[in-house]
Amino acid sequence: MSRFVDRVTIDAVAGNGGHGCSSVHREKFRPLGGPDGGNGGSGGDVILVVDPQVHTLLDFHFRPHAKAGNGRPGEGGNRSGANGESLVLKVPDGTVVLDTDGTVLADMVGEGTEFVAGQGGRGGLGNAALASKARKAPGFALLGEPGEERQLVLELKSVADVGLVGFPSAGKSSLVSVLSAAKPKIADYPFTTLAPNLGVVTAGDRTYTIADVPGLIPGASQGRGLGLDFLRHLERCAVLAHVVDCATLEPGRDPVSDIDALEAELAAYQPVLAEDQSLGDLATRPRIVILNKVDIPEADELADLVEADIAERGWPVYRVSAVAHKGLNELKFALAELVEKYRREQEKPVARRAVIRPKAVDKTEFTVIEDPEIEGGFIVRGERPERWIRQTQFENDEAVGYLADRLNRLGVEDALVKRGARPGAAVTIAGMTFDWEPSVPSSEEVPLTGRGTDIRLERNDRIGAAERKAARKLRRQRDDEADESQESLGWSADDAEHDDTEHDDAGDGAAEHGEGTDD
Repeated sequence: MSRFVDRVTIDAVAGNGGHGCSSVHREKFRPLGGPDGGNGGSGGDVILVVDPQVHTLLDFHFRPHAKAGNGRPGEGGNRSGANGESLVLKVPDGTVVLDTDGTVLADMVGEGTEFVAGQGGRGGLGNAALASKARKAPGFALLGEPGEERQLVLELKSVADVGLVGFPSAGKSSLVSVLSAAKPKIADYPFTTLAPNLGVVTAGDRTYTIADVPGLIPGASQGRGLGLDFLRHLERCAVLAHVVDCATLEPGRDPVSDIDALEAELAAYQPVLAEDQSLGDLATRPRIVILNKVDIPEADELADLVEADIAERGWPVYRVSAVAHKGLNELKFALAELVEKYRREQEKPVARRAVIRPKAVDKTEFTVIEDPEIEGGFIVRGERPERWIRQTQFENDEAVGYLADRLNRLGVEDALVKRGARPGAAVTIAGMTFDWEPSVPSSEEVPLTGRGTDIRLERNDRIGAAERKAARKLRRQRDDEADESQESLGWSADDAEHDDTEHDDAGDGAAEHGEGTDD
């Protein structure tokens, strides 16, 4: 028996970008024919697509990890790497995508609607693309960026034309079984249905879908009895049908009070989506009342008493029996008429187009803040600086020099000077900490050396933070060893100071008498 899964958590991992290639064209009599390293391929995306043939999130329940293909690295001869294969995941119509904090990222309604769950990493540029007037034969290439990793929550809101609403054991599942070919679980205890059951109903030449929503109880809008999980499946139903149990033996319950209690819960329930593409507010949906189980004499008598009161509200009332198949045809055609009328009044949802939002030209590219963990240190945050850090081969001096030129052109050095940064200050970008050296000349002002080297880094004789830390540690070790040697000889620090004082006094006396001095 298939399972209906309406809420899952998936791990979407996009593909990594391929690394660029650092290569030099070589042939006979032309040992250095110029750079010809190709670019790396971009990583594949993880894409969610609405497919009308998918009706549940069951596949994601058993396979929650989704990973797209990685981009291939570039090669010599100006050959670019292949792009990674994107992973397309098919989801049912009415799927809502949320992050782990509950923020709605996408409301997927309409066939073909797409949402990029994970963006693939960019491929790194090869040295052929990095060649410039100042750096004609780069000895480095850029690394590919890692793909985006996101944990997403997929929540399904059933897209049905008619939603059956009622208390537990009101006979909703029995109605679905006799109105359609669906075979939901039916039993004589409350909360038999724990997930919506969808059925297709045919009334003449008209066809519509009907959903058996699990039973609601007072307090469902506050989450009582898993009410929020049940109520969300009503958000997109065109018609709400109250199924009332006229044969209930519970004290204090009657058809009118049951309808009032359910209407209060529907009014208190507020959809999670601010821009829901459902069919409007729940309070404005067409209503129909189904008095069920009228094959029982006592239930039939109760239906006679309350039918007039319910009809005063302007709602159609139908008396049916799922067991005796009484009044089903009239109910089928009445629901079909309401659904068709509402369909004519509502616009058909279509697949949403991708919206391109260009970035503002004057938008700040980065920010500089003080590092709370390192005294005198700073942290640089921004999309471009952080991306450049991820693309840099730090074991290649020429690549590090190229990074310094990019940061200077962006204005990072000027921003650090305004913030009061001093030479040797620890600057952190994208988790990488380095000692800042101001006023580093650009690559156009210095002669280029061998491939993979940068003379600016070789000229820098400033002691780095790691070297200063090691020097302090070495001095402390020497002081500790000196103290231990004095203690082993039976000398204390006071004796050593007293001995030094006596020697100084003797030296001063000798100096006064002219002893022990050279003319």
